[in-house]
Amino acid sequence: MIMSGKRIILLAAVLLMAVQTLGAQGRSSSGKGFDSDAALIDAVQLLEGGRLKEASGKFVFLTLQDPTQDAAWYYLGMCHLYQKNIRAAQKAFLKASELDPGNFWYRDRLAIAYSMGGEEELTLATYEQMLKDFPKKTEVYYNLANLYIRQGKLDKALEAMNQIETVFGRNDQVTAVKYDILLRQNKPAEALKVLQEYNAEEASERVLAILGDHEMAEYRDSSALAYYTEALALDPSYPPALLGKAEVFRSRRNYPAYFKTLTDFFGNEDATADDKSRYLSALLKHSDGRFIQNFRPRLDSLIDLGLSLHPADSSLLSTAGMYYFGTERPERAVEVFRTARDAHPESVSAAVTYIQVLGTRNDWEGVIAESEEAMKRFPEETAFLELQNAGYYNTKQFRKVIDNCERIIARFPDDTSRTLPSLCTIGDMCNYLKDVRGCYKAYERALKINPDYSPVLNNYAYYLAESGRQLKKALAMSRKTIEKEPDNPTLLDTYGWILHLMGKDAEAKPYFKHAMLYGGKESAVILDHYAEVLDALGEYDLAKMYRLQAKEKKKEE
Repeated sequence: MIMSGKRIILLAAVLLMAVQTLGAQGRSSSGKGFDSDAALIDAVQLLEGGRLKEASGKFVFLTLQDPTQDAAWYYLGMCHLYQKNIRAAQKAFLKASELDPGNFWYRDRLAIAYSMGGEEELTLATYEQMLKDFPKKTEVYYNLANLYIRQGKLDKALEAMNQIETVFGRNDQVTAVKYDILLRQNKPAEALKVLQEYNAEEASERVLAILGDHEMAEYRDSSALAYYTEALALDPSYPPALLGKAEVFRSRRNYPAYFKTLTDFFGNEDATADDKSRYLSALLKHSDGRFIQNFRPRLDSLIDLGLSLHPADSSLLSTAGMYYFGTERPERAVEVFRTARDAHPESVSAAVTYIQVLGTRNDWEGVIAESEEAMKRFPEETAFLELQNAGYYNTKQFRKVIDNCERIIARFPDDTSRTLPSLCTIGDMCNYLKDVRGCYKAYERALKINPDYSPVLNNYAYYLAESGRQLKKALAMSRKTIEKEPDNPTLLDTYGWILHLMGKDAEAKPYFKHAMLYGGKESAVILDHYAEVLDALGEYDLAKMYRLQAKEKKKEE
């Protein structure tokens, strides 16, 4: 399935920054009658409006008109960053930084671009130099500490936090980071001391909640509850303290208090939808069916409460949908996933998920119609052609499956990851249509692209064998597949079945036995084939047993 890439998220404030704050060097006029300030403002407005290609073109033009205009280089870097062209963004930010080394934002975005490009040494060097040039910018210390932590340089990370304390004084954020670093260094006693010392001097719901978590990890639920309660006395809506308190009640099986506290959390506007979704997902994942069944009305209420505050949040909607499926309310689940699709018409993922949900309900007409509608909104996404093919296949509209596969091949003729599966599907569909010539033609087209493509080799061999044609050719093709994937039960079945059709049942039996060890018992077809081989070998009782298993498997299917 095609996944949509993560969007690059940057502070909106950066884009809204006044042009004059980006350095006087950006203000120049090149050429008679050309107003570079006005042109820069126009280009920034295009960038803010999401018209990235147009904005990029204008910024490039500005840098050509005046290569010393640092603001144009900076915004050009922002355009590249939004378009995920990380290398180009690095070059543009570096140029802006060289033109105005005293501009913090230029250097900060350069460090971010280096980090996004996986160039940790350059990121580190940039931040370390920024620390010397901007010693009063606390975010540089935190960024450095995070980078040191990622690199496992925990002593240096701790040193950066100590520098903040020295320059700016102690605060709850520094305390929390120091606690985390010390735990990573396997120094729980020192970590706890950092929290306790800060708590003795300052009242902080954040530090109190962390103290509560620490106590819970040490199975001291009474002291944990005391810390959470103290944190909530400072801020009754502080989400980590609410969740911590709820967990104390759950560990004690005090479910009335547990759900009351969770109700406060799910109804809390300060708690994010992601926090609620993550907690609910973890709860459902680690709870047994009896817990979910016993407390289903209360869980329903929590979900309703969360969705009333976050009606369009995709993560919470997805969690709710999966919950309704898990509690055997598929119609309600479909409704929730439809809501997610409608709330996010720009999301490929929401559209794909909704169509997949319809497929789980065997609503193939719905799959076909929704896929068609999605293709109008996302004409470049072949995922919807593939989803629609599932609908056409299950409604036996095999010609339409072939048409969609040909569309994929025509659009991506050089992309073998798309053309090979499409050609294999065309061959399979032609076989269903009794179009032997079309079937073999599609397979031959695929094998010209990749002579070792297992799905085509397997299917081609199987259909040749079933038609009683060219059994030696079929066996040679099938042998290639099991040499590549010796534990694949489907491929083993094909090879064993061809041997059976050639009258070589004694040779076929070991391949079927091997298939049974690697999932063959999950297929009624493989079980039936094995029973046929055993019958041919005179092992009638064993054959009867596998035939009965095949019959039961058909009922399940």
